[in-house]
Amino acid sequence: MRLVLDTNILARAVCSPGGPAAELFERTCARHVLIVSSELLEELARVLSYDRLRRMHQLSDAEIEAFIEGIESGATVVPLPDPLPRVVPDDPDDDVIVATAVAGRGEVLCTLNRHLFHERVVEYCRGHSISVLNDADLLRTLRESELSQS
Repeated sequence: MRLVLDTNILARAVCSPGGPAAELFERTCARHVLIVSSELLEELARVLSYDRLRRMHQLSDAEIEAFIEGIESGATVVPLPDPLPRVVPDDPDDDVIVATAVAGRGEVLCTLNRHLFHERVVEYCRGHSISVLNDADLLRTLRESELSQS
């Protein structure tokens, strides 16, 4: 499966190594195709550098950089169009994640960002054969799929 994990999911994977986001990240890297863009990785680096998150994950700048480089080396990195299509009505900065999913021919965009569950965004993604799911729903889907393949 071709998956896009939003920066909020990737940041949670770092901050809560025993949580659902970490399990999603591990399953994605082991069994699926993780799709990212340079813009998504830049946002992730910025988010992981916030003081509030640094207190949670305790990573140095070098460790954050190594994490980002690890994602980049193991993922499919896609270029984004310029200009980005305007899709997310409530936050144009979120257009990056939608554009990453479309450019990478993703099947699922996994996020906890309520702006990406807006009816207009979900419909746009559906038109590109992309489902928008939260972490719990995607994790359940992946687990069920793996059980049925056993």
